[in-house]
Amino acid sequence: MKRELSPHERRDWLRLSLSENVGPITFRTLIARCGSAAKAIAALPVLSRQGGLRQPLRLYGEAEAEADLARAEALGAAAVTLGEEGYPDFLRHIDTCPPVLWIKGDRQLVDRPAIAMVGSRNASALGLKFTRMLAAELGAAGYVIVSGLARGIDAAAHQVALATGTVAALAGGLDSIYPPENEALHAMIGEQGLLVSEMKPGTVPRAEHFPRRNRIISGMARATIVVEAALRSGSLITARLAAEQGREVFAVPGSPLDPRAEGTNRLIRQGATLVTSAADVLEALTSGFSPATQQFLEPAAEPPRPIEPDDGERRRLLSPSPVDSDDLARESGLHPAVLAGLLLELELAGRLLRHPLGKVSLT
Repeated sequence: MKRELSPHERRDWLRLSLSENVGPITFRTLIARCGSAAKAIAALPVLSRQGGLRQPLRLYGEAEAEADLARAEALGAAAVTLGEEGYPDFLRHIDTCPPVLWIKGDRQLVDRPAIAMVGSRNASALGLKFTRMLAAELGAAGYVIVSGLARGIDAAAHQVALATGTVAALAGGLDSIYPPENEALHAMIGEQGLLVSEMKPGTVPRAEHFPRRNRIISGMARATIVVEAALRSGSLITARLAAEQGREVFAVPGSPLDPRAEGTNRLIRQGATLVTSAADVLEALTSGFSPATQQFLEPAAEPPRPIEPDDGERRRLLSPSPVDSDDLARESGLHPAVLAGLLLELELAGRLLRHPLGKVSLT
């Protein structure tokens, strides 16, 4: 059941999400294990030491979190947490959904069905024309258009969809405008559409932020459409994330002689649905999509705890090669909740990496 957090709870959620080695999956595990963000913050030093961290874990401070919230309020923005009204419904169902999302604009857009549209920054004239046509027709059919406010295809989709509903997922903070030439579009979306980011206000986007942003684009949408994309492009990352999230992937075919079509043509060969009109998308989505709800806000019952493996045993079971968590549970013979606790401690100590599809490895 959704509920609004108190100001202190919201501050603690923000602190926990920004503390060292606390990723989205670890955040949810901590809330389930400890019952609240405040209790999880108090438990972090012990858990990280049990995982092998020798120096104190860096905790995000109360004053820092309060300053972030005040800065957002001054921007006309807000922090909405997973489990609250106003958090994008489809996004909450992916494994790596951000615990805290910063939003500015028309919050009612998060309750409407959405389709993501992404593509080349160096788009062709035909690609831009087709993008505008798709965005207009899908918007008229009731869909919000989600994209990343990049040059080219993203910007074209946003511009057309302003009239019917558009969401821009940003790689930096809501007050960080990138690219600079989209400053006016950024402002219009903040007034007429919706800006979202998992990065706190004041964050300047870096290269590693963009793939994280891409999972939000695909995660908010029932489907992702790639209009133009080279073989090595962020748009293909978004398409891969959409597939991993169990969402539909569509691709617009192009000339074999155009490098901007190499990525989309490959997606079609790999099983993406070919798109020649908005009708293709609408027809494929008529069956609907209802992702399973993630339950984690209630404290988990503590299972019987058998003797835990020592540090050498942990390292024997794990390696730098990713392994499926279910396989790890079978091989270790541990109760799943006990194994989850061990993985949590290792991650807080900075010794564990999480990969897509539930896989883990040592750093």
